Amino acid sequence: MELSQIKAFLDSPNPQNRMKAIVELRNHTPSVVVPLLKQRMYDKEFVIRSFVAMGLGYKRTNEGFQSLLDLIENDGDPNVKAEAANSLANYGEKATPHLVELFRSEPHWLVRQSIFAVFYEIGSPDLLLQLSKWGLQGEDLVVKLAAISCLGKLRKTPYEPEAVDLLFELSTAETVAIRVQVARVLGSFEDDKAKAILAELRQDTDHRVVGATLEGMI
Repeated sequence: MELSQIKAFLDSPNPQNRMKAIVELRNHTPSVVVPLLKQRMYDKEFVIRSFVAMGLGYKRTNEGFQSLLDLIENDGDPNVKAEAANSLANYGEKATPHLVELFRSEPHWLVRQSIFAVFYEIGSPDLLLQLSKWGLQGEDLVVKLAAISCLGKLRKTPYEPEAVDLLFELSTAETVAIRVQVARVLGSFEDDKAKAILAELRQDTDHRVVGATLEGMI
């Protein structure tokens, strides 16, 4: 698609045309793409704004970085914020403090899951520990389960003892799903305390928890 047609489609009242235009921008340089993407940053359709956020992650410029910061600060839709967080991660270390602050201030599970995924992939144990603590303090079960999973990434790091202590506290949680997740994560630890907690969980009253303790032995 020619650039002139892309520009026309970006101004189309039809959201399908606007979306198609954004996709077509993949064939152009960042210096061309970013100013055009910014034109649709406040589109009334959250899907379009999500596509804009995605594009700003692929076509990286300083201007695009600032635009992503604007999206995570001002957009009210968690889908857009989550996509912006994913794209922001593509900018490397300079994005880290912004992602950490977004996780701290935004309790929505979709946004927090996106940020968990970023740091889980990077493998930053200190940040994973902090994010896990914040996630465990919230009320969302999906986030809590992800936080427990991230604690498993701290095995064989200087933060392993603190991770085991947190898992110990969670091993008696009333919610079965939490105890199941704790059992699964503990299966990868070789720490004596972790093994003792796992042995206790093998006596759990719920068969799902007991089954989870055996998964690592199969």
